Amino acid sequence: MLNETPEARSKRPLERHLAEMRPGGRIYAVFKRAAVGVYIEGFIHAGNIAYLAILTMFPFFIVMTALAQLFGRQPDVQQALHGFLATLPRSVSELVSQPIMEVLKASDAGGAVLWLGCIVGLWTVGSFVETIRDILYRAYGVKPSRSFLQYRAGSIAIIIVSVILAMAAFSAQLILTGVEQFVWRILPFSDRLQPLISLSRIAPLGMLIVALYGLFVSLTPSKYRMSASPKWPGALFTAVWWIAVTLLLPVFLGMMGGYGRTYGSLAGVIVTLLFFWLVGLGLVFGAHLNAALAEGTDPSVKGPPGTE
Repeated sequence: MLNETPEARSKRPLERHLAEMRPGGRIYAVFKRAAVGVYIEGFIHAGNIAYLAILTMFPFFIVMTALAQLFGRQPDVQQALHGFLATLPRSVSELVSQPIMEVLKASDAGGAVLWLGCIVGLWTVGSFVETIRDILYRAYGVKPSRSFLQYRAGSIAIIIVSVILAMAAFSAQLILTGVEQFVWRILPFSDRLQPLISLSRIAPLGMLIVALYGLFVSLTPSKYRMSASPKWPGALFTAVWWIAVTLLLPVFLGMMGGYGRTYGSLAGVIVTLLFFWLVGLGLVFGAHLNAALAEGTDPSVKGPPGTE
């Protein structure tokens, strides 16, 4: 593609349009564009996501603890932690749950130390948000147009809003659980409502989809944020991919005999990094999926080199 003539390059949009007119051509073109984008840049970004996920996990809950104390919602932190751990494989959850609980216990005392940790946490988690922004900008082929501090201030605002919404969401889940218990114990016809009540068990998945959708919309380049192209496919794919990795990774590791023989006592850390690496790979695909859908409605979407 790098050595082709301008005439050949100008024919590519027409060839792409003709290919998309075939049955299933549009779907094939979108997924091919997303897969090529992941192949070119996805593995590097997935590594960054895995590293930053470990680095920012604890500061995020410190920020949540500080804001919970400010709003008088301390129980919501525990609910949020349990909801987060429910989205992880059991081995990963067991590895990170105890250290996070120790951090939260140390933060319960409050005071200047907690708020200093909150400020450091906001900056640290902001790096994670900026990595996702970079993934989306590269997927759409857009260069940053604002200063570093402007983007970082926006990331901090996103984090604060996310924490508040997370606490509200898990409070709603607690209410939903209370309603479920009421139906089971009080109402005589609860057996007929069992299928409907069981829907409350997929609440963490619904929250994950909503959270990822908000993240995709807020971090998509402003030029395409309000465009006609949908943002939900990337969020839905990432959420489903996340849950699939959570369910299937333990099975796969069991078939492979685990990492204990290779990494010894570090096996848990390696599995945790592998989990977040796979999640990061799904997030990159979701970003390129949205960019590919936008490419069909806006020819100015370029994507990373090699995706055209």
